[in-house]
Amino acid sequence: MSIFSSRRERRLWTWTLIVVGVLYSTLGVTPKVAASLLSKNLNAALFVVGMMLVGATIISRGLKIRLSGANLGIVLGVAAAYVLVFVRFTSTEERSHLIEYGVVAAFIHEALEERARQSRPVPFYPLIAILATALIGVVDELIQHFIPNRVFDPQDIFFNTMAGAIAVAAIAALGWAQRRTDSSRPAQSSQPDQE
Repeated sequence: MSIFSSRRERRLWTWTLIVVGVLYSTLGVTPKVAASLLSKNLNAALFVVGMMLVGATIISRGLKIRLSGANLGIVLGVAAAYVLVFVRFTSTEERSHLIEYGVVAAFIHEALEERARQSRPVPFYPLIAILATALIGVVDELIQHFIPNRVFDPQDIFFNTMAGAIAVAAIAALGWAQRRTDSSRPAQSSQPDQE
């Protein structure tokens, strides 16, 4: 019996591991890259691109690319929440946590949901996705403790967890709106109308 419930779940966990591997592998060079981007005024542009990609990930996951009037309102609400969080986060590092750990949480959530869809029960998978994201953030900070010029920062763990929670909440809100829209549509009859 395979550890994965489907090929799709395997792919999702593989992508999760790739993203986490990239996060961990860049810990030593991140401050240098951030300083370089800041000096070249590329930081804001790259952040906007990153947020657009996170938004696309969450929206495509939550809505399966079907927009309607009610769903559009939820999409705009999610986008507004991300913009407000962006405005409140003042440092590049805080903003990068929003992107990085939002993507990690989205992949973990999707992998766990796929597992549940394949009749392998995963209780409270949104909560598990947030907790797994937080754990990945703790490991991130533990690694930084051993890197010169880096420190273990509990506040970063909070930002990582918050980014994961925001992403999972956004996915849940979009999924709820989609299910609500789908359930309000009349069932299509496979038989032609007879008079």
